[in-house]
Amino acid sequence: MSRGKLSKVLMISPDKCISCRTCEIICSFTKDKEFNPKNSAVSVLTYEEALISVPIMCMHCEDAACEKVCPVGAIKRVDNAVVVDHEKCIGCKMCISACPLGNITFNSKQKKIVKCDLCGGDPQCAKFCPSGAIEYKEATPNNLNRKRIIAEKFKELFEEVEK
Repeated sequence: MSRGKLSKVLMISPDKCISCRTCEIICSFTKDKEFNPKNSAVSVLTYEEALISVPIMCMHCEDAACEKVCPVGAIKRVDNAVVVDHEKCIGCKMCISACPLGNITFNSKQKKIVKCDLCGGDPQCAKFCPSGAIEYKEATPNNLNRKRIIAEKFKELFEEVEK
């Protein structure tokens, strides 16, 4: 397990999202061999008023709240991804509550946490996104700063929706 600097990061560009939901389909197929967006670690949210769609997924935070709250240490950073060890996970769902962006869910059929693991370093959502709304890029200072800004905007937006 490495806690060094990330070599690559997942970048979201909401302005490029065409709401095709390819990311949801490829994620569910990669994880469960089913085309079932309900079990995907990415969800495309559409904001009709703003005429924008946004792929929502784990952003593998530098200081991951989900990792901090896990009572059994089932969530750890492995290389550049914050991942769930399903053998250790007890399904308490504290990670779901802790995620400031709401990017962790629970599959009630399989009784397991659903969270992006970057597909072991080859995220299929980025690979198959036809518009470039999801990209897996080098972790340059500029990209990391952009990622922080976008994450902060998402956090503010979700706080507004909760009010």
